Amino acid sequence: MSDSVTEDQPILDAEAVEEVLTGAALILREARLAEDKPGVYRMIGENDEVLYVGKAKSLKKRILQYAQGRVHAQRIARMVYLTRSMVIVRTRTEGEALLLEARLIKALKPRYNVLLRDDKSFAEILVRKDHEAAQITKHRGAHSIKGEYYGPFASTGAVNRTLDTLQRAFLLRTCTDSVYASRTRPCMLHQIRRCSAPCTGVISLDDYNALVEQAQDFLKGRSRVVIDDLSKQMMRASDDMDFEKAAFLRDRVRSLNHITMSSSIGLGEAEADVFAVVSEGGSACVQAVFYRAGQNWGDRAYFPRVPDSGEEADSGEGEILDAFLGQFYQDRPVPKLILVSHPLSEPDLMMEALSLRADRKVEIHNPKRGEKADVVAHALNNAKSALGRRMAEHSAQTRLLKGVADIFELPAPPERIEVYDNSHLGGTHAVGGMVVAGPEGFMKGQYRKFTIRDLDKMNAGDDYAMMREVFRRRFMRLKNRAADASDDEGFGRPDLVLVDGGQGQLDAVLEVMRDLNMEDIKIVGVAKGPDRDAGMERFFMPGRAPFMMEPKAPVLYYLQRLRDEAHRYAIGANRQKRDAAITKNPLDEIEGIGPRKKRALLAAFGSGREVGKAQIEDLRKVEGINEALARKIYDFFHG
Repeated sequence: MSDSVTEDQPILDAEAVEEVLTGAALILREARLAEDKPGVYRMIGENDEVLYVGKAKSLKKRILQYAQGRVHAQRIARMVYLTRSMVIVRTRTEGEALLLEARLIKALKPRYNVLLRDDKSFAEILVRKDHEAAQITKHRGAHSIKGEYYGPFASTGAVNRTLDTLQRAFLLRTCTDSVYASRTRPCMLHQIRRCSAPCTGVISLDDYNALVEQAQDFLKGRSRVVIDDLSKQMMRASDDMDFEKAAFLRDRVRSLNHITMSSSIGLGEAEADVFAVVSEGGSACVQAVFYRAGQNWGDRAYFPRVPDSGEEADSGEGEILDAFLGQFYQDRPVPKLILVSHPLSEPDLMMEALSLRADRKVEIHNPKRGEKADVVAHALNNAKSALGRRMAEHSAQTRLLKGVADIFELPAPPERIEVYDNSHLGGTHAVGGMVVAGPEGFMKGQYRKFTIRDLDKMNAGDDYAMMREVFRRRFMRLKNRAADASDDEGFGRPDLVLVDGGQGQLDAVLEVMRDLNMEDIKIVGVAKGPDRDAGMERFFMPGRAPFMMEPKAPVLYYLQRLRDEAHRYAIGANRQKRDAAITKNPLDEIEGIGPRKKRALLAAFGSGREVGKAQIEDLRKVEGINEALARKIYDFFHG
């Protein structure tokens, strides 16, 4: 679905008026110019900052309410005061306006909107259909591979447990195409009855595809039909005195019954999402629970950013759910049924918008009794518990950040702390890692890796040169973008920078910061103690003698966690590069060899090494390999 936008109107023409209007006066002028049509409006503040994005059935009437100033909460009144310009976009319907509003909020992150945070993609199960023997695997991201996708699963653990059950029950392959093509005898998974071994013909492709269809029926909610069919096969095998086959089928039925009984619900729906919200003290938690195939596929707690009114936050639970649902389903499949703990302000409009998004009917209910109400009540209790833990952690985090500010002489508790570390193995596969932390804890969506590019210009293992390169690239980008802490690409301006290392590393990065004229950013070196003992760290700051903290100080433990997280992240990035280099197939480097021809070559010769030993005549016998490509492959391996 695409939003129909008929115009994008610049509201204020500075040449047409004698004075530049702001606040309520400007909004009143724009209300007179607006049309009595549905659409979306943006309030813009100083430096083109987007303050608020809203939708309206009538743009004229809605904008006029801001200008009149009646029954405004404190945060709305301040937003009106800060407004310097507006942008209006008309849409065909109010449902389209709601979808466009959610998309703009997610992209622009206005400070006065309820904002969905921690918006990571969910894991799914993918049954690939681009191979003769379908592969079942875990998947994240865009649906770019041909096949059937099942999800969402709220956690990796839920996906892994389901995949394990599907392997036991349906014996589907999980190996990569290259491994499949190179097998000459069944692997260990077949020996332990986790795979039916279509790679070596132990099972025919027709029979294997029948297993795939059974697995898909199970994932689509027809589990009872699959279990009954397997039970009948088990009884027939028992009657035929084939007890080994009967025992094998019995184990498959047990696996399916276990996952069905342990996670089944009584909603009477194949798919449904449940959202329960609780708001307290200016913070909010939305507990999302996902039911697919009649089973609970996990839950996740979200903590949306609720606009601060300057006193007690005035966003109600219904308003929070309104904003949350619109943003949540921007890039996710919408189920047929959505259950909510509180009534939405405009449930019919939300159903219209989500039905438009899903291209089918979507229902939203706020159940008051029965099994559906019990499911929602359970989610609401989980939301209350999660918010309580979050508020306790936030209180402790606030105290720690205040301690960090006192120790490192910061004017205020830091909102953004960046920690840097490098990792390499004998100077190879060198990578720098940046982790970010703030009042909400680790901000993993803003972590960054830096592949060291200038290895040829530096000595192997030159940590100082590596750190200089990382800082030059990171802060040159910040300087070019003139970004602040709200940078949506994770490169905002830090209040404090921690560098894993002592005086040498600190001097190296300070040199870069002087060259970039960014010496106002506080930078601290954190050196490990003698024998790398935790608690004996020394801290290095410009213009101050190296110092240590009390070994059991809470702030020291916090700084150790930050440094250890940076160390873990950098080492993980280095291992990924090494693993990629080890598993890299030489065929990937040959121009003209795509996935299909690569599979054909591996099927014919077994491995990339054996392809390299082949003669041109042998290469030409492979389907899809002509004379020119065969010679190119031969020349690649033989110089």
